[in-house]
Amino acid sequence: MNATIPGPRRYAVVGTGSRAQMYVDALLTTHADVGTPVAWCDVNATRMSYYDERVRAAYGPDAPLPGRYRPDDFDALLEDVRPDAVIVTSPDWTHHRYVVAALEHGSDVVVEKPLTTSVDKAKAIAAAARESSADLVMTFNYRYSPRNSTVKQLILDGAIGDVTSVHFEWVLDTSHGADYFRRWHREKDRSGGLLVHKATHHFDLVNWWLDDVPATVFALGGLRFYGAENAKARGLGPRPVRSRDDAGRAADPFALDLAADDTLRRLYLEAEGDDGYIRDQDVFGEGITIEDNLNVLVGYERGASLSYTLNAHSPWEGYRVAFNGTAGRLEIEVVESAHKARDAGADVERVRRKGTRIVLQRHWEPAVEVPVPDSPHGAHGPHGHGGGDRLLLDDVFRGPGDDPLGRPAGAADGFRSVAVGLAGNESLVTGRPVPVASLGLPLRADELRPASAP
Repeated sequence: MNATIPGPRRYAVVGTGSRAQMYVDALLTTHADVGTPVAWCDVNATRMSYYDERVRAAYGPDAPLPGRYRPDDFDALLEDVRPDAVIVTSPDWTHHRYVVAALEHGSDVVVEKPLTTSVDKAKAIAAAARESSADLVMTFNYRYSPRNSTVKQLILDGAIGDVTSVHFEWVLDTSHGADYFRRWHREKDRSGGLLVHKATHHFDLVNWWLDDVPATVFALGGLRFYGAENAKARGLGPRPVRSRDDAGRAADPFALDLAADDTLRRLYLEAEGDDGYIRDQDVFGEGITIEDNLNVLVGYERGASLSYTLNAHSPWEGYRVAFNGTAGRLEIEVVESAHKARDAGADVERVRRKGTRIVLQRHWEPAVEVPVPDSPHGAHGPHGHGGGDRLLLDDVFRGPGDDPLGRPAGAADGFRSVAVGLAGNESLVTGRPVPVASLGLPLRADELRPASAP
């Protein structure tokens, strides 16, 4: 007898790379009582087979498997399977295609950041959202991290009065940061660059912390470290096109050994024959069109300003944010990775230590350190993002409850965050400030209602 997969809501998963695993595993374990995957959509059969194995590991060898569809057959998936919701974890430049089709079909959509990669694609999503009765949910998991929620609560409580300005510095280390330059993310027409793909998380945090709408964006930046020209300027010799062909990869801190990691091996190395996608391109190779150093100024409607900087080749990873207010100053520093050592046996970092520190100092008062609640799952589990993923998944799959912090993110939040990145990209080209309104995107929930709605 075949096993029956439980769950009242039926989910189609578009894009079966590593990003999908958080959602699929939740539906197979912690949230199996409220949902189940019923279809995969991907160009790559090997990756879909990887997730088939996870289904059978959860429900037994006779469990029925989700249907398989290729991207060109997505409309057929919607008609055949009629999913209650579609989870979009495909490459960034394809998001709009699936989001629009699902909304037009009446299926709810859960979409990974960023919402999309261009103004035209964003407008197509906005048009579909206005005409659809279905919901669009953005998965901004950093909102749910206890440390970031603590900052939100302090601002709501008026701990520093009205926020007048924010300085936000995010540094990616030479492991995580480098990884964006190995993958399709290195091509700006596919990812939108780090201002769209990565910083959309950060812009959303500031939009949410301030509960405000970005109005003006100015950006500077460029490719300063990765890429062939920078490597040549620093005297690096010839390098192979991909890490697999690097005879010295064991000693090369920028090489990625796909075969050494079971998930990477199965999802990418063994899947190359299906679609030709190469996951371990050299970070100092040709063809990189995204920036690795970025500075952005954002002006908000109510008068606050943001200075933001992103560096993708730091020796440590984490972020610092400082809020200046009419009643004082609030600071948060998070060290997610203290250092990346060439030698696995290197000394443990003693100066910069992993962890979070929040400091509040009101005018004419000494500084105090604010305790950060522990995540019930730890900073990196389950799934990570400062312990926020499990809380996010509860809202996505069980439905949000009464949340005074307003952490669940909808379509307007997705447009608001990606608008900063898209305006920043335009500013990089023109060298001028860009009014966010000139993009013509909906930045408030009421702007996503049908034109005929009261």
